[in-house]
Amino acid sequence: MKKSEAKKRILVVDDEENLRHMLSVVLKKQGYQVESAANGADALEMLSGRSYDFILSDIMMPRLDGRGLLEGISARGIESTVIMMSAYGDLDTALECMKLGAYDYISKPFRNEEIVLVLKKAEERERLKEENRCLREELRRESSFASIISRNPRMQEVFTMIRRVCDYRTTVLITGESGTGKELVARALHVEGVRRPFPFVAVNCAAIPENLLESELFGHVKGAFTDAVADKAGLFEQADGGTLFLDEIGDMPLSLQAKLLRVLEDEEIKRVGGSTVKKVDVRVVSATARRLEDEVAAGRFREDLFFRLNVFVIPLPPLRERPDDIGLLAEHFLERYNRRFGKEVKGISPGAMGALAAYAWPGNVRELENVIERGVILCDGPLLGAEQLPARLFPDRTDDAAALVAGGSLSIKQSGEALEKALIRRALERTGGNRTHAARLLEISHRALLYKLKEYGLE
Repeated sequence: MKKSEAKKRILVVDDEENLRHMLSVVLKKQGYQVESAANGADALEMLSGRSYDFILSDIMMPRLDGRGLLEGISARGIESTVIMMSAYGDLDTALECMKLGAYDYISKPFRNEEIVLVLKKAEERERLKEENRCLREELRRESSFASIISRNPRMQEVFTMIRRVCDYRTTVLITGESGTGKELVARALHVEGVRRPFPFVAVNCAAIPENLLESELFGHVKGAFTDAVADKAGLFEQADGGTLFLDEIGDMPLSLQAKLLRVLEDEEIKRVGGSTVKKVDVRVVSATARRLEDEVAAGRFREDLFFRLNVFVIPLPPLRERPDDIGLLAEHFLERYNRRFGKEVKGISPGAMGALAAYAWPGNVRELENVIERGVILCDGPLLGAEQLPARLFPDRTDDAAALVAGGSLSIKQSGEALEKALIRRALERTGGNRTHAARLLEISHRALLYKLKEYGLE
C-alpha cells in the first residue's frame, strides 16, 4: 500500500469501556486503524512505542486525566493531533486543553457523524499543513544559492554572475555596505567552482596591524624579526590551489599594495626575510565597503592595483533595497537560532514583521540576524513579538509611547495605538505613500489600512 493510501492511526483514550468499543467500531468502518487505552497513564505508555495520527481523549479519567495526558504529550514532543471529549461541565477545562495544544474538543454525548466530521476536518488541516510545509521548503530551495538566501531580482543577478565567473581564475571585487554578505559571495565563488576541493582562506585586511599583515599574507622565515622563532607559511601558501579572500581590501596599507600587485602579476611569493620565491596558484577575491575610485583619487590606493582587482565586479545591494527579502531572511534566522538555542518559537507576529519590514537596516543582513538572535533568546511564547525587538526599530514608539508613559499613562490600549500609528507611518514612508504596498508590508487588508488611516487621522 502506498503511503498516501495508508490508514490513519487513532488512539481512543476513555475510562468507559462501552464508549471505547463504540468508537472503535464506528471509526474502523470509516477506514481508521483504532487502538484504545483506559486512562492517560496507559496512553502515554502506548505512545512511547507507537505513533498515532490522532488521539481522541476524555478529560475526566482516573490515574491521569486528559489535561495530564496533554501535558505529557507536549513534554515528549509527540506531534499527534489531539481532540478532547468533554461532558457539559468540562467545557472550561476543554478550552484550557486547547490552550495547551489540543486541536479541538467535542461535547458528550455526541452523534457518530459529529466525531467523524471533527476527524475529517483535522485530517484536512494536517493535509494543508503538510502542503504548506512542502511549499515553504520548495520556496526556500528556490530562494537559496550556496547558503545565500534571497528572492530579490538584483540578488538573482548576483547568483548569475557567480555562476559565470566561478570557474575562472579572474580576480573578483565584491562591493557593498558592511553586513551585506560579501564573504558569503566569496565563499559561493569558491564552492561553486573548480577550486572547491582546495582551501578557502579569508583575512580581514583592516583587522591585522600593518607591521604583521605582510608576514600574515606572505609568511616569514625564522629570525626575520624578533618574534619569528620558526618558519611560517603565509595565507597565500595556505590557500595554494584554492581561494584567498581579502576582505576590506581598501584598508590595506600602501606599502603592501605594491607587493600584492607583484604577487598577482607574477603568481609567486617570497617570505619575509627569505630569499627564495615560490610559485602559488591562488584565486584572489577581494571585497570592500569603500569606493576604491575615491581612495585612488585621494592617493590612498594604488591605481594599478585597483585596475588589477577591478576585472570582474559584483556589487551587492543593501538590505533596504531588498525589502522582499526581509521576511524570508527573518524566518531563516528564526529557524537557525531555534536550533542553536533549543527553542520552539513558531513564527514572527504580524506587528513584529511589520516593524522589521519598515526599518532601514543600516547594518544590513548582519544587523537583521543579530536582531532575530536577540529576539529568540528573549521570546518565551510561540511567536516572536514586537516586545522582543530593540527600541531602535520603533523610533516613533520611543517618542509617542514613551511620552504616554512619562505622562503617567499605563494604558496598553493607548500605547498600542501609538505603535500602530508609528508602523503605518513607516510603511507609507517606505512605499512612497502607496497604500496597497503599505498594507502588504503591514500584513493587513487594504480596507483595514484605510479604516486605520481615517481612525488615526493619518489620511
